[in-house]
Amino acid sequence: MIDDNALSRRKLLGLLGGGAALLGATAAARAQHIGAGASEAAALHDPEAPVVGNINGDVTIVEWFDYQCPYCRRLDPTLRRVVYTDGGIRLMLKDWPVLGPVSAAAARMALACSYQNKYDQAHDALISGDARLTEPRIDELLAGGGIDVDRARRDLAANAGAIEALLARNNEQAEGLGFEGTPSFIIGKFRVPGALTREDLKRVIADVRKAKGDVRSL
Repeated sequence: MIDDNALSRRKLLGLLGGGAALLGATAAARAQHIGAGASEAAALHDPEAPVVGNINGDVTIVEWFDYQCPYCRRLDPTLRRVVYTDGGIRLMLKDWPVLGPVSAAAARMALACSYQNKYDQAHDALISGDARLTEPRIDELLAGGGIDVDRARRDLAANAGAIEALLARNNEQAEGLGFEGTPSFIIGKFRVPGALTREDLKRVIADVRKAKGDVRSL
């Protein structure tokens, strides 16, 4: 059963459409009012979620993604360029495997690579794949990215509970925020469902800094 708050969030986000859409200040305030704050706080402060870029950055971007999502794959190089060109962005990555069992297998293996301090390499290897994923293909891509795949499988077995708990939190947070597919983002105080262009990213990052009184630009 879907509660009234969830329906209200979906109606609000549905007004934005499925493409690149930025939440303005009024809509963001309304979203806070309808009860998404707890999910947002949990998403921003999960200590087990992988973080890349500047861990002390003044702007946080949180991305929910699926390794088989074509929009996530196309967006990733643009997102990384913006993060590393800017130098002041903390990028938190939320594995959200919504496209079936192979997506879940890829997410579990990527998170298992955290235990050899190679989540970022695993993420890059899997998100840059240009073919449909299979479990053998996941292993092939990870090996090509410099991952010890046998160790990753051992780490996955040894830490299955923690990995499943993190994936469950990612899903709970995404649903609590009203997101319905990948990619979806929090950028500062903006909730952004759908893919973004480089200009969209720059604009919303500038808006976040403007709200803080920081006039820095990309």
